Amino acid sequence: MARPPAPLITLGAITDAALDLVDETGDFSLPRLAKRIGVSQSSIYNHVAGREEILELMRRRVLELSPRPPVDGLPWETALRTLVRSYRDGFTRHPRLAPLLVLQTVMDTEVIAMYEELAQTLERAGFSGRDVLSAISTVDAFAIGAALDLAAPEVVWAPPSPGYPALVRALGHAPSGAQRAREAFEFGLDVLVAGLRGRLHAGG
Repeated sequence: MARPPAPLITLGAITDAALDLVDETGDFSLPRLAKRIGVSQSSIYNHVAGREEILELMRRRVLELSPRPPVDGLPWETALRTLVRSYRDGFTRHPRLAPLLVLQTVMDTEVIAMYEELAQTLERAGFSGRDVLSAISTVDAFAIGAALDLAAPEVVWAPPSPGYPALVRALGHAPSGAQRAREAFEFGLDVLVAGLRGRLHAGG
């Protein structure tokens, strides 16, 4: 009897299987990944060096899920909004990946290219020196936080009654779930851009 064909392992298949595990459990391991694909763990090592490379493959996939339009020639505020929105939107399908990515050095060249665009945008705005990286770090923290918010439960705050009147009033005016996360992101993006603009004016 002919032997069944060996499972085809590709970088895409490894990335997809790892993302499925992260979506389901919030993490992945090489043994569980091998079991999900239906191969031995050593077979995976024939294609990737290990966990760090798989994380970088997933980081690139998130970026590919929301292709960013060209920002050359756009006003810096418009360009910044475009880059931040594209980064956050990429996490829409895989928000549970965000906590894993913040623990690892960014190495993927496609992702680095996005940060290069961000650095160029900030320089065009008028930032220079160490302020450029400080601004990038601030933008990054906001975008990752917004991505984490996508994985929040439908009800984020449940203050006991009675008490906490200010929070209860705020909750009474706010939507829940995905709509709350979207509105919070747009609000935060406005605040972020206004703060950067204010910093430029104060420095000038």
